[in-house]
Amino acid sequence: MRVVEAIRNGMKKAHAAKVFGVCRQSIHTWLAAYQQGGEDKLRARKRGPKPHPKLSQSQQNHIRRFVIGKCPDQLQLPFALWTREAVRDLILKKYGIGLSKRTVGRYLNAWGFTPQKPARVTPEPASGVPYERNPKQVKRWLEEDYPELVRAASAEKALILWGDETGMRSENQAGRSFAPRGKTPTMTGTGKRFGCNILSAISNQGKPQFMVFTEKFTAEVFLRFLNRLVRLIRRKIILIVDRHPVHQSRKVNEWLRAHENELVLVFLPSYSPELNPDELLNQDLKASALYRSRPRSRTEMVQNARAHLRRRQHQPSLVRSFFRESHVRYAGVR
Repeated sequence: MRVVEAIRNGMKKAHAAKVFGVCRQSIHTWLAAYQQGGEDKLRARKRGPKPHPKLSQSQQNHIRRFVIGKCPDQLQLPFALWTREAVRDLILKKYGIGLSKRTVGRYLNAWGFTPQKPARVTPEPASGVPYERNPKQVKRWLEEDYPELVRAASAEKALILWGDETGMRSENQAGRSFAPRGKTPTMTGTGKRFGCNILSAISNQGKPQFMVFTEKFTAEVFLRFLNRLVRLIRRKIILIVDRHPVHQSRKVNEWLRAHENELVLVFLPSYSPELNPDELLNQDLKASALYRSRPRSRTEMVQNARAHLRRRQHQPSLVRSFFRESHVRYAGVR
């Protein structure tokens, strides 16, 4: 107030800045505030966070009905499930009110909504394949085979990779969606069915290698991936995989004999996918590419998968964290 009064009485701004020991920018700010609202605009006010905008009761009821009755993509939102982010974007779209995820979470809790795994309207039939494993093979792998493999890799200065293949389908779903407590949400199936397949390999150093393809998984496709690994990694590779028929095919065996100084294939115990850390990368991929947004075409699904895996290539610490899971922690010890 003293600075503004002095300038109103004819003092130059530069001189006022020296006399009162303030910067010119502050003087400009104070003068602009004074011109807008007089001395009242210059009075000290209580500091702290500004109050968040609130939804009226009618607005809350409106949003609640949307979440119960529709899927996000039906409202042109880039989400497959009702997450806090999806509800936040719906509120912004409908009412222009920007809320934090925490505030949206409080609203959802007040409405009696909890995150639940949706039930598909047209569920897939069960595959009927039994889950079988040999405990003795698993015990020998953990206590004898893998420790010996680590010693051999160290002696040959070879890199141990964990490989796996997975498929993504448009009718699959992952993640959870908010819905009223006790009422399981549903997720309508798309009329178009499409998918893609992914081959990947990770080391406990944390940088994955991958290949996304749309054709069937065959020996030719697997050999393309092996050739890519040999070309990109300039040292001997020990690749640990499951006992898929393609991995044990005649063409693959012939290729391995011709490249025995570059790559060796090692098989996990039968029916033991939980021993493979690369399974966690697959889960991470599906949770991102199928849960955050529902792809509307095969091209979009392939693009989503590649973009996600490229991000993971630049996040080695996150990939290394997969090896801290209890069932694959043994693989992180080198």
